[in-house]
Amino acid sequence: MSDSEPIHYLTPRSKGAPSVAVPAPQGSSENRSQGAQQTRFNRQELSQILAVYGRKVAAGEWRDYAIDMGRDKAVFSVFRKSSEWPLLRIEKNPKLARKQGAYSVVAATGLILKRGHDLRRVLDVLDRRVELVR
Repeated sequence: MSDSEPIHYLTPRSKGAPSVAVPAPQGSSENRSQGAQQTRFNRQELSQILAVYGRKVAAGEWRDYAIDMGRDKAVFSVFRKSSEWPLLRIEKNPKLARKQGAYSVVAATGLILKRGHDLRRVLDVLDRRVELVR
């Protein structure tokens, strides 16, 4: 199979029907490699984000999330309820990596709570504990 030849998938057969070759969907890896690159969270970054998310869900503070991957930045949005606006966003913007840092935590109002080069340190703003001073 040459590189210019499209990929075809075989659909499952129903009773007595022959298999039919169907062209690959538009979002296939073949088509994505030709288009613009998306900014994405890697496995390690998602692991760190989901660890914080899991603790907050267990505490009853958060209930839903959404991930948006665009050309300029990747965004992990956190919701109290799925029908509301996000409580906050965890953003990865590689264009800012050499300046203020690629990672930021942004509140619903647009206020940047923390920004930096290290995702773990940026996520620490979400785990701050309130302590009673005596």
